[in-house]
Amino acid sequence: MKPLLVLSTAPSLEVAKTLAKALLARKLAACVSLQEGVTSLFEWEGALQEETEVMLMIKTKDALFEELKTTLCALHPYEVPEIIALEISKGHHPYVQWIDSLTKDTL
Repeated sequence: MKPLLVLSTAPSLEVAKTLAKALLARKLAACVSLQEGVTSLFEWEGALQEETEVMLMIKTKDALFEELKTTLCALHPYEVPEIIALEISKGHHPYVQWIDSLTKDTL
């Protein structure tokens, strides 16, 4: 099992909680930490944008990434949601095992 940290942003705490609960209910994540007050600056449709967002830090495993990404894209209000996966190369072994135990089994 390869653990992953998936990062995404949402426009509000309410939306972030809805996304997190959907991932947890489907057992696509063991935990989703939410960080309010993230300021994002980016270009969109030819103009510089500045938005306050909520960061989702999703703990999952590599085998679930495609399903997690599909689920986030289907539920997310953004046309192009941020979905970035980082492989967890080192971690506290009991915590990594906990991620595996709370996410659904894969074939």
